Amino acid sequence: MNYSPDFWHWWILGVALVILEAFAPGAFFVWMGVAAIAVGFLLWLIPVMTWEAQFLIFAGLSIATIVGWRMWFRKYPEETDQPNLNRRGEQYIGRSFTLETAIDNGVGRVRVGDSLWRAVGDDMPAGSRVKVVGVDGASLKVEAD
Repeated sequence: MNYSPDFWHWWILGVALVILEAFAPGAFFVWMGVAAIAVGFLLWLIPVMTWEAQFLIFAGLSIATIVGWRMWFRKYPEETDQPNLNRRGEQYIGRSFTLETAIDNGVGRVRVGDSLWRAVGDDMPAGSRVKVVGVDGASLKVEAD
């Protein structure tokens, strides 16, 4: 017995993937859902399509839609009123703080609120005022204020 999915199987899979995206957001499953729905429409138009062709088209469309979306998103990033929301260190660029521990051999600590951050810059004694000029991972790049 040779089984081949019907068009409505693809539509159900597509809707399920779009719903899955709502519970696991990441702009990934929605594009696979779009690909599944498209395969369903192709199968509706061409009902003699083999299951192998259906899966190859699904795989190709999934890759194409995901890559296409990533390229589009990089070219046209989403505008936001808080661009540094999840980039905590970048929120401190341009602000001044007091060194908690001296910068010795290029590394020290600066107090920001109730936490200590690693400070990287020219050697300076504790208590010096420094200005954050950049971020490197979890280190604040500082210079004398």
